[in-house]
Amino acid sequence: MLKGLIMKRVATAIAIAILLAFGAQGAFSQTLKAVKDRGELVCGANGTLAGFGMPDPQGNWVGFDVEFCRAIAAAIFNDPTEVKFVPLTAANRFTTLQSGEIDVLSRNTTWTMSRDTQLGVDFAAVNFYDGQGFMVRKSLKVNSALELNDAAVCVQQGTTTELNLADYFRSNHMSLKTVTFATADEAVKAYDTSRCDSYTTDSSGLYGERLRLTNPGDHIVLPEIISKEPLSPAVRQGDDAWEDIVRWTHYAMVNAEELGVNKNNVDDMLKSDAPDIRRLLGVEGQFGESLGLTNDWAYRIIKAVGNYGESFEHNVGQGSPLKIARGLNALWTKGGLQYGLPVR
Repeated sequence: MLKGLIMKRVATAIAIAILLAFGAQGAFSQTLKAVKDRGELVCGANGTLAGFGMPDPQGNWVGFDVEFCRAIAAAIFNDPTEVKFVPLTAANRFTTLQSGEIDVLSRNTTWTMSRDTQLGVDFAAVNFYDGQGFMVRKSLKVNSALELNDAAVCVQQGTTTELNLADYFRSNHMSLKTVTFATADEAVKAYDTSRCDSYTTDSSGLYGERLRLTNPGDHIVLPEIISKEPLSPAVRQGDDAWEDIVRWTHYAMVNAEELGVNKNNVDDMLKSDAPDIRRLLGVEGQFGESLGLTNDWAYRIIKAVGNYGESFEHNVGQGSPLKIARGLNALWTKGGLQYGLPVR
């Protein structure tokens, strides 16, 4: 019995030593190892949504969600171009992530309870607070979604958008004619050719899709927001250390904006006396090592991609064709919901 007790204590001591070793060197991530061995990050993106994720005329992937993946690559490789983008539909995005074909899903995806608990995926952080809206032709002379009774509405099937649409019309005792399509591209084309009276998706998406219509100026986005659509990058369950890297990539960008650190001044900020800035940029502390990265991981992100506000502005904000207001995506210090957890 004494021998068994001693062996048990020895095993416990070994287990504690292993945990302490991992704590000192950074938690082990099988996904991070696979990414490093491969030499590139594989990112699931949209492929057709302006401002968020699609190739430009030269074939270069651009957009808010795309840039987030480039930030992860910068943190790992110190090179934002070490990313392979895989275009995904709403229907195949989760199965592609589950199967291991991609390392991270960054494709305007809503974080919901059922997805979080039933699909074997984890959501890292809300990087865009959105809500579902409606687009109509100005000629319809409709000023509110409550005037769409008996309207035909184009929507992509297999999405929270389709479910929210049915809930909204039912709760307001309105008659609905749903016209569903497998892809957003098909739904937008159908709306553009007048097969339906309205097109519905996340409000951010409406501004992006409007740019693809034959005559964008002939259409308006109605004021109603009928749902909460917290958009978040997602990873497979079972690799918490990888999820930490994805989560803290977002927080690094938000904290950088709040601290006034941007792409242009980040080198000068290395000389800052402010403790928060020094910890963020890796001048003090070993915070990168705890992620399994170098201590200048956040510096790499900001130098290559910029802070959250910079990415928002030129991809979807006032410096872009979409001109989406910051709204809920403003910093918490400016009335919004974006709040970076402290690096300390």
